[in-house]
Amino acid sequence: MTIDLKENERIDDLERNGYKIIQNSQKFCFGMDAVLLSGFAKVKKGEKVLDLGTGTGIIPILLEAKSQGEHFTGLELMEESADMARRSVLLNNLQEKVDIVTGDIKDASKIFGASSFDVVTSNPPYMTKGHGLTNPKDAKAIARHEIYCDLEDVVREAAKLLKPGGKFFMVHRPFRLAEIITLMVQYKVEPKRMKLVYPYIDKEPNMVLIEGARGGKSRMTVEKPLIVYKKPGVYTDEIYDIYGY
Repeated sequence: MTIDLKENERIDDLERNGYKIIQNSQKFCFGMDAVLLSGFAKVKKGEKVLDLGTGTGIIPILLEAKSQGEHFTGLELMEESADMARRSVLLNNLQEKVDIVTGDIKDASKIFGASSFDVVTSNPPYMTKGHGLTNPKDAKAIARHEIYCDLEDVVREAAKLLKPGGKFFMVHRPFRLAEIITLMVQYKVEPKRMKLVYPYIDKEPNMVLIEGARGGKSRMTVEKPLIVYKKPGVYTDEIYDIYGY
C-alpha cells in the first residue's frame, strides 16, 4: 500500500514481521524505552490491549507482531501523532487488528468504558511539569513532561480500564519508583513484577519496567537486571533479542 508522507516524515523498518512505522524526526521518534516495554509486556492469546499515550503507535504495532492478542488500541492526545499512527497501521495492513483513537488519557475510562481491556500499557511522560521545561507546546516536550497528564492520571485510568485481574505494564524512570508503587497500590493495581534497565553494567539504572495486576495479591518479583550495552555501540544479546535482530 502506498502511503503519502508529509514534510519531514520518514518510514523506518521495525525488523518485525516486515512492519514499518512513519515518524517525524522534527517532532518525536520512539526510543528504546518503547521497544523494551513491548518486550516486557505479556499479552495472551485473545486478549484486548490498550496503550495509553501511544504516540505514533509503536507499542500496539510491536505487540501485534510479538503476541497473539486479539485487538490492540492506541490512545493519543496529539492529532498529528495519531495521524502518523493511523497511516502506519494502514501501511502495515493492520486495520483489522489495531485502532488509533484521538483522546485524552485523563478521559480514557470514559472513552472506552470501565473494565474493557485485559492489558493496559503505557510509556508516559517521565518528567514533572516544571522540570527543565522550555516550550510546553513542543511535541518533544509534551512526550517527555507531564503537561497534559501526570503519573496519577495514567495509573488511575489504567485501574479503571482493566478487567479484574487484568495486567498493567509501564516503563518509567527509577527516580520516581516510590511514587509509582505508591500510586499503583492506592488504585489497587498491585505491583507484581519489576525489572531495572542499566545502560552499562557499571552504571546506575536509567529505566524501570513494572507490571501490576488489578486486584492482585501483595507479592512482587524483582527480575534480573537488563543491561543495554556491552560496550559503546554494541548491544547485549538480550537487547538484540528484544529488537528481533
